Amino acid sequence: MKSTSPQLAVDHHPSGFTWVDGVVLLTLLGLFWSALHFGHGMLVAFDPASVPELDFDTAQIPYYAGRTLLRMWIAFGFSLLFAISLGYLAAKHKAARAVILPALDILQSVPVLGFLSATVAGFMALFPGSLLGVECAAIFAIFTGQVWNMAFGFYHSMVTVPIDMQEAASTYGLSRWQRFRVVELPASAHSLIWNSMMSFGGGWFFVAQSEAISVMNKDIKLPGLGSYMAMAIEKGDNRAAAWAVLAMLALILASDQLVWRPLLVWADKFKIELTESSVAPTSWVHALLRGTYVFTWLGRRVVQPVQDAMDRLWRRARPSTGARRPQESAGWPLRVAGLAVAAWLGYEVILGVFAGIAALHGALTLGLFGHIAWLGWLTLLRVLAMTVLATLVWTPVGVWIGSHPKVARYAQPLAQIGASFPVNMTFPIVVGLFVATHTPMNWGSILLIAMGTQWYILFNVIAGAMAIPNEMKEVASIYGLRRWQRWRTLILPAIFPFWVTGACTAAGGAWNASIVAELATWGDTTLKADGLGAFIAEVTKSGNTPLIITSIGVMSLYVVAMNKLVWRRLYGFAERRFRLD
Repeated sequence: MKSTSPQLAVDHHPSGFTWVDGVVLLTLLGLFWSALHFGHGMLVAFDPASVPELDFDTAQIPYYAGRTLLRMWIAFGFSLLFAISLGYLAAKHKAARAVILPALDILQSVPVLGFLSATVAGFMALFPGSLLGVECAAIFAIFTGQVWNMAFGFYHSMVTVPIDMQEAASTYGLSRWQRFRVVELPASAHSLIWNSMMSFGGGWFFVAQSEAISVMNKDIKLPGLGSYMAMAIEKGDNRAAAWAVLAMLALILASDQLVWRPLLVWADKFKIELTESSVAPTSWVHALLRGTYVFTWLGRRVVQPVQDAMDRLWRRARPSTGARRPQESAGWPLRVAGLAVAAWLGYEVILGVFAGIAALHGALTLGLFGHIAWLGWLTLLRVLAMTVLATLVWTPVGVWIGSHPKVARYAQPLAQIGASFPVNMTFPIVVGLFVATHTPMNWGSILLIAMGTQWYILFNVIAGAMAIPNEMKEVASIYGLRRWQRWRTLILPAIFPFWVTGACTAAGGAWNASIVAELATWGDTTLKADGLGAFIAEVTKSGNTPLIITSIGVMSLYVVAMNKLVWRRLYGFAERRFRLD
């Protein structure tokens, strides 16, 4: 981590409570009350046979915004826990990696509508007579739009932690928990926060599909901004859509100022460099919180005792040196647990395969399967075109933003808005533009796919450029490297691991975005492209289970093949050649 004199200076904290602590406590209480207020609406009675109509009054938008924001942060909490847990397992255990990475490849390719069609009935059966079942299905759908990018990003950060830092942790005899808390998690913090920002934006991108559920010939609209946007699209109401978009933009900017920007300033101290940049990121919220005593008090009285207790428990759990090697003795419970989980997952997969075969029996012909595979090939070409174009456009832009902290201060919220903006809210402009210019939807859908997924590449490139150690930039300047020499020698090798994560996730997200991008509807006007995304959207709405299973299976095969042949090899190349050791 940084070791400059400003980092080693004594950090003076307030020694007692002040009025600032009172403001912070009142704010926290207000957030807690708001969560309870909006969460109460999730527990009301619900009857699938008589679904109530959504109130289309614009006065309801603030309440809908609160309900949507609560779903977003609940889904993000689960996404963060899932990403850190699976990323850690995949990085530390070769057997777990062999299962987790292919599973993530498949799961990131399954469309949000595919998860909804499989989970709505299950969650409704789990909470009969309550809206909580549908709420859980919507939160799970948002979770599936957020988690994969975070999991891949954290895994890659874990496998590229500098070897000298790992060796130092071994020299000091740190336990696994201490190594994770002191070395690995801080080294991954910068990438994890940037990927979290992008993933949170991905949740906004699919919020309309998550809250306005149309599966099995049922239309269920939960109170929220997403369902309000979906109703505005159905009615072709530009005024209502504009108000919903303004509310969403307000929430995005508030999240940037209150959450993401302070986290980025906090994570800057974990950058792996020896000399500090002359322009450090700033945040008024971070500066305000540093002036409080309440978090210092909580750290001393709550957090530190808990950490000490966990360290003591870990030391007691570690076996004493004896005939068996410590790694063998300590690792067997994890192996047994891993085998039990793998056996359960295998059993569930076998049951799912047999259920799928039974559903497909007599309903799928060879010609129909060939047609679905052809549609998947067309969508694959659009995904590849989007990935190449987004790389050429956003790589230099991302490097420029990441290399200039003052620019990043203003570009960061703009990029978040672009990443979070639901593509279906552009349909009034896009549909009219395509109709006026006679643009075929088969080509225009590439633009719509890019509008939703190109940001994965931009955010990861920005994170990679910002993570370049300052001393390496100074060396490049001393040796007089200019333009292409600087790019070839320093910038491209430094950002390549980040680009691989962004491009892999963008390609996976593009398959998901094709559901929305290949079938554009505004009012009575519908434009359809020939592709697997439009096909899945149609069969999901009609509730054709055999075709839903087949189309999602074909999409998963395409994604797994691409990841196996391209992305896994690029990940391995980045891990071997481009790491800060």
